[in-house]
Amino acid sequence: MLFRDVVELITVVNTVNDMKDPIKTPSYREVFANKKSIRQNEFYQAAATGLRPELMFEIRTIEYEGERQIRYNNKTYNIIRTYDKNEEITELICSGVVNR
Repeated sequence: MLFRDVVELITVVNTVNDMKDPIKTPSYREVFANKKSIRQNEFYQAAATGLRPELMFEIRTIEYEGERQIRYNNKTYNIIRTYDKNEEITELICSGVVNR
């Protein structure tokens, strides 16, 4: 399978500064992905629970480490659901982050 897009998986690392204040520092890791359309049933099921899925990406399962955010074209999205299609591909269903 050919992956045409590049996305950044975001991990948030909790640290403290010199003043002992907690700091959340994002760490970005690039992976190749395929951008896909949200399936109609996926959209309506998510809307029923108050979620608004916007994008879906397929990535290699081995590259996904449980991240909860993703960045694509300089826009950050929350990963609202994952789905393992098989042992090699994981779908990431994403919703836009507001006020970022």
